[in-house]
Amino acid sequence: MAANAGGTPAVAGQATPTELDRVKVHGQRPAGYTLDSITSATRTRTPLRDTPQAISIVTRELMRDQGMNALADVVRYLPGVSMAQGEGNRDTTVIRGSSSTADFFVDGLRDDVQYIRDVYNIERVEALKGPNAMVFGRGGSGGVLNRVTRKADWQEHHEITAQAGSWNRSRFTIDQGQPLNERAAFRVTGMAEDSASYRDGVTIERYGINPTLALQLGETTTAIFGYEHFRDDRVADRGVPSRDGRPLATDPETFFGNPELSPVWARVNAFDAVIHHDFASGAWLRNATRYAVYDKFYQNVFPGSLQGDLVSLGAYNNRTDRENLFNQTDLGFTVRTGGVTHALLAGMELGRQETDNFRQSGAFPANSSCRPGTPAVTNSLCVPLAEPRYRGPVDFAQSATDADNHGVAKVAALYLQDQIEFSPHWQAVLGVRLDRFEMDLRNNRNGERFRSEDDLLSPRVGLVYKPAETVSVYTSYSVTHLPRSGDQLSSLNAGNQALDPEQFRNKELGAKWDVRPGLSLTAAAYRLDRTNVAVANPDYDPVTNPGVPTSILVDGQRSEGLELGIAGNVSDRWQVMGGYAWQDGENRTNGRDLANLPRHTVSLWNRYDFTPAFGAGLGAVYRDAMYAAADNAVVLPGYTRIDAALFYRVNASLQLQLNVENLLDREHYASAHNNNNITPGTPRAWYLGLNMAF
Repeated sequence: MAANAGGTPAVAGQATPTELDRVKVHGQRPAGYTLDSITSATRTRTPLRDTPQAISIVTRELMRDQGMNALADVVRYLPGVSMAQGEGNRDTTVIRGSSSTADFFVDGLRDDVQYIRDVYNIERVEALKGPNAMVFGRGGSGGVLNRVTRKADWQEHHEITAQAGSWNRSRFTIDQGQPLNERAAFRVTGMAEDSASYRDGVTIERYGINPTLALQLGETTTAIFGYEHFRDDRVADRGVPSRDGRPLATDPETFFGNPELSPVWARVNAFDAVIHHDFASGAWLRNATRYAVYDKFYQNVFPGSLQGDLVSLGAYNNRTDRENLFNQTDLGFTVRTGGVTHALLAGMELGRQETDNFRQSGAFPANSSCRPGTPAVTNSLCVPLAEPRYRGPVDFAQSATDADNHGVAKVAALYLQDQIEFSPHWQAVLGVRLDRFEMDLRNNRNGERFRSEDDLLSPRVGLVYKPAETVSVYTSYSVTHLPRSGDQLSSLNAGNQALDPEQFRNKELGAKWDVRPGLSLTAAAYRLDRTNVAVANPDYDPVTNPGVPTSILVDGQRSEGLELGIAGNVSDRWQVMGGYAWQDGENRTNGRDLANLPRHTVSLWNRYDFTPAFGAGLGAVYRDAMYAAADNAVVLPGYTRIDAALFYRVNASLQLQLNVENLLDREHYASAHNNNNITPGTPRAWYLGLNMAF
């Protein structure tokens, strides 16, 4: 679609915008489980096989076939990508061994507050692996997840879906859109869900609405305006503790803590505008703006370590209010010099983020000591393993160390990119971005202020060799940085404000093969190094040696691996999606393995249509054992999970489907936040879906 296209094709031989009717091409949908090209990796419309980077895509069709509702569902079959527990209140990605709560984007613009996202208004989810700072800016150490939304596009959209099943799931979505005339079109997507969980006392209630309006402002100018209101109310579920280096053997539904005192709510109000103009010369200009207001609160009573037949509980709450304002401008044009074609891109990004954080610790009414002979405390309580659900009150108030701060982050960035086609067999991508990142943080408790200013230079280099039109072999190098303010812009303090940002460097070698139209195979080998990690300075002593820095910078971690992927149509009736990942990650300061990083993962989802009316789906996910935390003290055992589905098309407008998750009802542990916050995987669950398109 014109406003999403991001520019002209990167290589010769593709159709240019001047050859197309701009109104007619709006809203082209992917066929099945794969795409030929995207714009987010380079900010230009570039074929995936010509992009020197590992990219996995989950299309709308795949999300529908598997009944996906959240990002944790979306990444299940992606090689090298997973979700950690996120303390039961947020999305937390783990990509190539790097964990993040902030590497989320919507249509290429930052969406970094900690909450659990929905996919009701999403056309596809793109996992762009490796550092992406040239395109997305700071962070994105292991990669990013970019959600591409459904927008008004001058096509008819009339779809209603309903889903019901295990644990009282009740969910409805709507997608309605049409042209108003030749110059205007609208579209609205919406969702409402009210569900329980296999975890005792856990509930989810959420809804969202996302209207968009598209305007043709001239023969070559298009504008799209959108607004989303999203709210999510749920119970924070921190899972189960561990014993003897393994997750505690208990019923999957057992809740440790108090679900009634563990509410989570998130409110998102986001406005966006995209204007795209094509010049007669073939150049194009795109400007995108996103203003988003986030209100997030969570409170939890959660498990800690075991003490014999007792388990300790802790409690706290946290509120975050944030306003994000980002504006991006891209100018693209093509230059031909001799036999070489240059698709040039110049752009800038301006952003401002204002954040307030406020935390309170929980105090239990009776002093408690888990172990005889130790002092009684009020900030924890021990309950028997036989009855780990605490039903008493908790008082919440600020402790001496709880956060109460106000932060303002500002970014101004310039970037340049040249996509070069030397010949039909050789291409290159050269890019560089310079970010000026400023962070001011005020401690409201004592008025103390911290400030950092960083100039972040992020290069990207890629070389592509194409022995045939459908085959490419590439190598690439990219860099990104994470300032000391951290993922959530709250980590700045007196000890680190003067330190250089963390740096992540990725080297990658890969290959891509379009086996047939609509079917692709991919392979990538990588090494990702994290440096400039701050650790305590062993030479510092406040009495004998106070003049040296309290922290020093060291090489932090290295992860390397191999990723194989398959997606698309094996035949007219058979669609597949899946892959394999071998990953090895190490903390280079102590030699321990990285947390939440299994050595091997394998996944494959299949859909086969036996007739035009009847089809079936079958998928398998294998995850190797992995550590729950950086100390490598607790292991989450490996597991294999089987999923299945049946599809029946009643008529041209109505399809029924049945999805079964964990078909064999295997007990497993899906994710962890630390050694004593481990989430049991879902038991067997079934969901009946209705999809009506008219």
